[in-house]
Amino acid sequence: MQPDFIAELAAYVPADEREAEEKDVILDYARRFPDTVLTRENRIAHITSSAFVVNAAGDKTLMAHHIQRGVWAWPGGHADGNADLLAVALREAEEETGVRGLHPLSPHVASLDVLHVHGHVKRGKWVNAHLHLSAAYLLIADENAPLAIRPGENTAVVWLPLSEIDAAHFDADDVYLYGKLAARARELLKQ
Repeated sequence: MQPDFIAELAAYVPADEREAEEKDVILDYARRFPDTVLTRENRIAHITSSAFVVNAAGDKTLMAHHIQRGVWAWPGGHADGNADLLAVALREAEEETGVRGLHPLSPHVASLDVLHVHGHVKRGKWVNAHLHLSAAYLLIADENAPLAIRPGENTAVVWLPLSEIDAAHFDADDVYLYGKLAARARELLKQ
C-alpha cells in the first residue's frame, strides 16, 4: 500500500507566510491532479523530493555540482510515481553523491517549496519550463564516507561548509532555501 503523501504534505507546519502559501499551492495542485502529480507525465508541475544532508557536527552539507543548472545543489529528484517521499529523498541522495548509510534526522517533511525549472534539453529531448513541488527532508551522513559523482547528472560532490551558503556563492533563492534547512538541521542536532 502506498503512503498517503497528501496527508504527509498536509501535516507540514509552515514557519511563515511564504511557507504557508507554498504549502497551500502544493496541496491544491496535488489534490487536483492526484493521478499525475507524482509523475513527470504532469508537464506543468510534479512532486519532487530532495535531501539536505548534513554531517554529524552540523557545520557542512553535501552538495553536487549540477550539470543542467551549472551550480552546486542539494541532491534530489522526481518521485516517479513513488508516494514514499522520504524513500525518494534517500534514494536520490545516495544515487547523486555515492554516500551510503544516510539516515533521516526526522521522518517528517522539513520544507515544502515551489521551485521553477527553466526549459532545457535532457538526453537530447526538450523539456518545457515547469514547477517542482518540492518536499525536502533533513538527512545525516558520515562526512568521511566515500563520495562518487553521477555521470550525466553532476560533475563533482563535496561537503560544503554551511558558512559558504551565502550571496557570494549562491543565488538568493538558494540562500533562502538552504539557509532555512541548515537552521532546522542544527535545531534537530541539538535535541
